[in-house]
Amino acid sequence: MSIPAFGLGTFRLQGQVVIDSVRTGLELGYRVIDTAQIYENEAEVGEAIAASGIARDELFITSKIWVANFARDRLIDSLKESLRKLRTDYLDLTLIHWPSPEDQVPVEEFMGALLEARQLGLTRQIGVSNFTIDLMKQAIAAIGAEHIATNQIELHPYLQNRKVVEFAQRQGIQITSYMTLAYGEVLKDPVIRQIAERLQATPAQVTLAWAMQSGYAVIPSSTKRANLESNLKARELILSEADMALIASLDRGHRLTSPKGIAPHWD
Repeated sequence: MSIPAFGLGTFRLQGQVVIDSVRTGLELGYRVIDTAQIYENEAEVGEAIAASGIARDELFITSKIWVANFARDRLIDSLKESLRKLRTDYLDLTLIHWPSPEDQVPVEEFMGALLEARQLGLTRQIGVSNFTIDLMKQAIAAIGAEHIATNQIELHPYLQNRKVVEFAQRQGIQITSYMTLAYGEVLKDPVIRQIAERLQATPAQVTLAWAMQSGYAVIPSSTKRANLESNLKARELILSEADMALIASLDRGHRLTSPKGIAPHWD
């Protein structure tokens, strides 16, 4: 895997809350941190990382370029600003956060600029987020599938996004699942709770293990130390084929994130 299977998300966390979450995560052994320009927490994430004293080469840091910075003359400057906030010389992974609204900036232009950023050493890998099959095809036509490390998409037991997953995997593009726990909705699911009880695990551990066993990277977030510690144990949990099939049957196309004016026409 070019993308680590397990990381720490920071969506919706700001100020001291995100500093505490990242600091605690790093103390517990997390080494993969996911942020974004639009989260407005890169400086705080950078502060927590710097305070940890962990060597940069032990960390895997991801950020995402916001739609306002897609133009060729803005993307690289905005990435340099993210690096300044994060107190690092490079990112391990830089993603296009959402497709350009109404194609204001062509896919070819922003993917070309992102590839240039990698060639300049500002980021080690590049990828996309919230891309449909059509948008992935455009990105592949622009720079080649071999340069696209991942497509980070909403993916949880209630929205399994199979068409997008299958297309990406055929192209060698890894899937990163965000909102894997569906804002906690799937943790109440009777099927998942039953599996968790049988395995003496938590519903969160079962759900995260399902995603990783399906071949996806995950980036769950939490502000609670106990949850951060518990989620890590999902890496050791093994689900049977029968358990995997049960969770696969929960798909109901239940999408939680589709911001008006930014979201594409989903597959």
